[in-house]
Amino acid sequence: MNWLHDISYFFGGAFLVNATPHLVSGLMGRPFQSPFAKPPGQGLSSSTVNVLWGFLNLAVGYGLICRVGTFELRSTEDVVASGLGALLIGIMTARMFGRFNGGNSPGET
Repeated sequence: MNWLHDISYFFGGAFLVNATPHLVSGLMGRPFQSPFAKPPGQGLSSSTVNVLWGFLNLAVGYGLICRVGTFELRSTEDVVASGLGALLIGIMTARMFGRFNGGNSPGET
């Protein structure tokens, strides 16, 4: 397997997971943190901005996983690469957004 494909799948998994909170919040009509808020990543963006940002993340994730190489769900290497990207961004965003939305703060276990 080409290691560049693994890197693409890693980031594809990260983008797909990052799309989730933005799309869900936006579709529910709720503001949520985004890179376009003031301050970036801390302030709230409108639900429309979050739907657009979530959709862009979804499109980039699709492109990185489905259009680079030949991603196979039965390939452990492909799934692990995308799964690690998804897990890493999931943990990072849970800790970051948890501070603002009632989750654990970074110092808590």
